[in-house]
Amino acid sequence: MTSGSILVTGGLGFIGSHTVLVLLENGYSVGIVDNLHNASEVALVRLKELAGAAADKVTFVKGDLCDPDAIEQLFINNNFSAVIHFAGLKAVGESVAKPLFYYHNNISGTVNLLAAMDRHGVRNLVFSSSATVYGQPKTVPATEDFPTGAANPYGRTKLFIEEICKDVHTANQEWRIILLRYFNPVGAHPSGRMGEDPKGIPNNLMPFVQQVAVGRREQLTVYGNDYPTKDGTGVRDYIHVVDLAEGHLAALRKLEATPGLGCIPINLGTGRGTSVLEMVAAFEKAAGKKIPYKLAARRPGDSAEVFASTTLADKELGWKARLTVEDMCRDQWKWASENPNGYGDQGAQD
Repeated sequence: MTSGSILVTGGLGFIGSHTVLVLLENGYSVGIVDNLHNASEVALVRLKELAGAAADKVTFVKGDLCDPDAIEQLFINNNFSAVIHFAGLKAVGESVAKPLFYYHNNISGTVNLLAAMDRHGVRNLVFSSSATVYGQPKTVPATEDFPTGAANPYGRTKLFIEEICKDVHTANQEWRIILLRYFNPVGAHPSGRMGEDPKGIPNNLMPFVQQVAVGRREQLTVYGNDYPTKDGTGVRDYIHVVDLAEGHLAALRKLEATPGLGCIPINLGTGRGTSVLEMVAAFEKAAGKKIPYKLAARRPGDSAEVFASTTLADKELGWKARLTVEDMCRDQWKWASENPNGYGDQGAQD
């Protein structure tokens, strides 16, 4: 990794891999550290293929943030100017069943990372947070000054890490930190070469939809059709992963250009709500086939409607989501239809 490169933790995951590609396309050198718990090295092969001439500017180290010695070695061996921190477990249901696993991995891993950054004077951080920190907001759109409070251990890890980041900045004003609160990332790279490939049972709507579309699952389960929304199903703010990756580039440039930035939360979403059934209909149109589904009771803790206020992202980062629900479904279907078993089609390790 060359001098002044960007360290991307979890850089072979869904959002991480797309962000690494955007960084390479914009002239950055990138070091990736990933433990491959929910990622595949095939993503690295595809990423390099898409990066073309910039492929030699990315380096991968298999490593775990819960191993402080490995992280220390990473900083000894490289000269990073900033870190984009994606690495973390993200399944809500699993976090309820295994809270200690989540707290250890997400929080201890982040503390190890921040400590190594501090020791080596790397105090520029973009953190992958989540709209789950808003819990069940009483009104929409959700703005960054809303009260926070998460409904499950996964969400609480994001919230606690945000608080840790604030404390780190309070203790040393040299730190510049942007906490990016994502809404619902979907879609795939338009080439069809990179996309979401969750191991085990998916945690989100669209990977389920895509697995039904390619025949890996018989039908989709829609949880709740009695919400006070346009069609009774939950409404969420879906954002194309390519837009999200561009948001990280904008955040990184903001860090680089703004001494004394502080530690600030910024939403990344479209500012528009789309219902579950609207997303299913859009995917059916993109795929040219019906997605069979059954209705089930609401899941505890789910909100009727959550979408982002994007005013701050526009003002602070000069960033707006460009891609539509139709773009998301088109790109996700291209990925799913050409890679029905995800990266496993290329002999990826399960």
